[in-house]
This record gives sequence, structure tokens and C-alpha cells, in this order.
Amino acid sequence: MTTEPGTELWTIGDFARESGLTPKALRLYDDLGLLRPAGVDPGSGYRRYAPDQLSQARLVASLRLVGMPLARIEEVLGASPAAAARLVRAYWLQVEHDTASRRDVVSALVERLESEEPPMTTSTDTLHAEIGTSHRRGGRPHQQDALIATPGLVAVADGFGERSDLAAAVLAAFGSGGLEGAVAVVASEIADSLPDAPRSGTTLTAVTIAGRTASVTHVGDGRVWLVRDHEVRQVTHDHTVVAGLVESGQLTVDEARSHPHRNLLNRALVPGVVTDELEIGLEPGDRLVLTTDGVHSVVDDLAALLASPATAQQVADEVASAVAAAGEPDNHTIVVVDRS
Repeated sequence: MTTEPGTELWTIGDFARESGLTPKALRLYDDLGLLRPAGVDPGSGYRRYAPDQLSQARLVASLRLVGMPLARIEEVLGASPAAAARLVRAYWLQVEHDTASRRDVVSALVERLESEEPPMTTSTDTLHAEIGTSHRRGGRPHQQDALIATPGLVAVADGFGERSDLAAAVLAAFGSGGLEGAVAVVASEIADSLPDAPRSGTTLTAVTIAGRTASVTHVGDGRVWLVRDHEVRQVTHDHTVVAGLVESGQLTVDEARSHPHRNLLNRALVPGVVTDELEIGLEPGDRLVLTTDGVHSVVDDLAALLASPATAQQVADEVASAVAAAGEPDNHTIVVVDRS
């Protein structure tokens, strides 16, 4: 792009603050050829941006969020506003048609797989559990995370909105009445709000343990991790817009970490929600870990901490310290369960 003579250029840090993006995202957009800096210092290599690039930066972020391929983004950026609107509308219409076509394929596939499922046998052998927890407010004015940590049920919930106690109320209801009880608590909150605009909401990630079987109920962006033989596996999938794009290869992990809408949920606990339900066969020596997004969204080396040979409580404390060292911008909760 060209800038008017005498235009004062911003540093990448200043431009990041004004655009709501991060320097990492801006560097990535430069590398992808989507948003070139207005100038680069020949000595230091520092990127500098013009104030009139703000709208383009925000547009790139939004187009990446909806999964638009790079080639199409370049077309949109080079078009007039009216033409760009037509290009975006045409892209999304194609996405909707493609999704409808794949829905029929998925339905047939699920039906076939379910018909092939063999009868399940559940072991009643009991494994001993050692539990460690950490539950901190972080940089938020109120604690909206909640947890349950018992031998038969471990769960975390991350509330949002006006009610600081909603996550705790939902977990208490889940413990006594299962998913139906938890949804009933949220339903009453929605009933007291404007249509389609609940004042508060929450995620829910719960693991019920019976014998050697762990049954997971999950909705939102909490996570369940399984550590077995020093290998760490994320068991659940985040129900966020950016997580789906990362899984499909349309967004990079680094881009997702720095995206201004990285916490935008596409599924939370509401009446009629379809939760993810799965079962894990436990073995002696397994470690189950539950985290809210205030943990895994800020700690880069989380897997190494979870695989530590330390005790469950020591691991919970070490993770909390790592979150604090990263600035702990959000409430953060971790539950560690060691089975032996």
C-alpha cells in the first residue's frame, strides 16, 4: 500500500493495541501476504503500520475466523466494499450448501457405525484415586469458575455473564441430578432474560468414574486430558469457532492463540444442547486432568507439566504457578486425578 507523505507510522505494538490483534497475528498476516506493513525499518527490521490499515487488519481477522481460504481473502481485500460484500456472501452461501451435503453423509455414516458397535462390558474393579486441585480468580474481578473433585465425580465449569455463582450452581445440580438437573438451572436463567440474550451462561466438563470406566460429559471449552505412560492426549474437543478451524487446517495454532475471538463459543450449556459423551477405559497409573480455558489458553508447555512424575496436588500447584507467570488474565481451575 502507499501512504501519504508525512503520515506517522505506528509500531507493531501500537497497531496491535489499536486493532485488537496481537503482534504475533500481525506478523503471521504479513507472512501470509494478507496484511503487509506500511514500512519496515531497514536496520532493525521492525514493522510499522499506517493508521488507515486498521480496518483492513480487522477484516482479515474476521475472514480468517469464518474459515475463508487465503486466495479468497486476497480477492476480498482487493475489491471495493460492495464487491467485497458480494464475495463474502457468495463464499458463505457455498459453505452452507457444502455443510448440508455433508450432513446426509454424516447421518448415514453414524447409523452404520452404531449398528456395528459390539456389546460393552464394564469392569467393576475399583482403582484408588489421588486428587489435586487449584482454583484461582486470576485477573478477573469475580470467580466464575467452579469445580467438583470427588472419587466418583470430577468436573469443572466456566461461567460468563452477570451471575458469578452460575457455574457452581450448575455443578451442584449435575452432581445431584445429572445433565438434566444442570440444564434446568441454566433454563431458569434464560427464562429470566431477554429472548436469545441470556444474561449469564456456563460451560460444563464432567467425568463420572465407576470402576475402571470414566464417562465424560462435555460442552464448551473446558478440557479433559489423559496422561498414560508419560504421553498426554487431549480427550475432548473445544466447542469454539477457532478450534473447529484449527482442526480443519483453516487456522494455525499460533493464529488461534492470538485471535481476538479465540474464546468465542459455538456451544455452551443451554436447553436442548447436544453434549459430547464418551467413555475412557482407565488403567492403573493413568492420570486424568480437567482444565478451564484460563489454564490451557495461556500455558504453552502444559503437556510437559501434566506428564510430570510429581503428585496430583504438586502438578496442580505447578500448573497454577505457570498460569500466574503468564499473567493469569482469567479465572483458572485444574483438577488432577491419579489412578493406582
